[in-house]
Amino acid sequence: MIGLLLIGSGAREVAIARKIKESSSSTLLYCIASTTNPQIKNLSKLYFEQSPSEVSNVLELIKNLSIDLAIIGPENPLESGLVDALEKVGIPCVGPKRGVAKIETSKAFARNILDLCSPEMNPERKEFVTVDGVEDFLRHLNEEYVIKYDGLMGGKGVKISGEHLHSIEESLAYASSIVSGGGTFLIEEKFLGEEFSLMSFCDGTTCAHMPLVQDHKRAFDGDIGPNTGGMGTYSFANHSLPFLSEKDVLEAQQTNERVALELYKQTGQRFRGILYGGFMLTKSGVKVIEYNARFGDPEAMNVLSILETDFLAICNAIVSGSIANLKISFKNEATVCKYAVPNGYPNNPSKNFEVKCNPRENNLYLAAVQKTKGKIMATGSRTAAFVGINKEINVAEQIAEKGICEVKGKLFHRKDVGTNKLINHRIRNMKELLG
Repeated sequence: MIGLLLIGSGAREVAIARKIKESSSSTLLYCIASTTNPQIKNLSKLYFEQSPSEVSNVLELIKNLSIDLAIIGPENPLESGLVDALEKVGIPCVGPKRGVAKIETSKAFARNILDLCSPEMNPERKEFVTVDGVEDFLRHLNEEYVIKYDGLMGGKGVKISGEHLHSIEESLAYASSIVSGGGTFLIEEKFLGEEFSLMSFCDGTTCAHMPLVQDHKRAFDGDIGPNTGGMGTYSFANHSLPFLSEKDVLEAQQTNERVALELYKQTGQRFRGILYGGFMLTKSGVKVIEYNARFGDPEAMNVLSILETDFLAICNAIVSGSIANLKISFKNEATVCKYAVPNGYPNNPSKNFEVKCNPRENNLYLAAVQKTKGKIMATGSRTAAFVGINKEINVAEQIAEKGICEVKGKLFHRKDVGTNKLINHRIRNMKELLG
């Protein structure tokens, strides 16, 4: 019997827990998370409600358990050094140590790594610790820029000119708010194009790439509204996206591979976990938007729902450095994932209301919820996701739409994720941009 520790309680971790339970190996699953997700709890031998970023408390909870492997879902425990602590007591982890997790937790670190291995993927940029020189640099970029908080803000620390920031004055105010909070930030040239996500299983020297996914960050239909953690995602049955060429895909894959090797070269630590490149196809080729050091959410639901290879075998290959010896395959099916979120999300979300759904539904993934007195209560962030799967993406979208509409509460979702109308709009955008 293999003892597995899962860290986190979101929809991403539901997807991971289900793949663990599908494994041909017999497993005992233990989970540590800040809230109780009933779908994960039902799959677990023991479930501890405890902040996984409080490392000493985690070690205390597990000291008498027989754990062979830990899988880290969210990013905050990576920054807290949980992997370093677990590996110190002999528990191998699918998730990078703090030193290499900086590829996500520090935007400046990520850009500097790219400078060393794939400089053509980087934008023109500057790092700032004060607002001195900010206005001059914004004008130098012809007011086409992105301001990024240099740290973790749950996908909400990036502000884009013309979308979130409508004047130099607004931009200076945002920069000042970061500085007054003790933070630092980057200003980068604004890329124009279509974003896509490439996640790779990584053992520190070898990457095995997953199907490409496109996320929808904006809160409302038509790609308007504030940035969110992600309102939904889609992937195609051929594991690419309709606006990408084979050359574009290969460039993204090679960039992930170079980054993994450069991280080892610069830190002496192997990146063992999920290396997630956020890319954009622009008029001048593929560029890097950002890097993450774990499965994306919702992207995890798209790729894990069609993964054919035993997930535990992949985890073991990651920690043993043997990814190159494992053939990893995914079904040739399209996926569409849609998120139901509280009214008012992300800026002023409703909280503590009951969510009515069927938690035994295999394609439903509960996220920011708390099981209290037999009821599933929303805690204020993204609440539940539903994944539609079919050879045809329009059928997958219809399945996802029907499924997410069956989740009841003070919720809304983007109806346009994965629709032909939105996908065709994005293809036209890219064609126009490329001329």
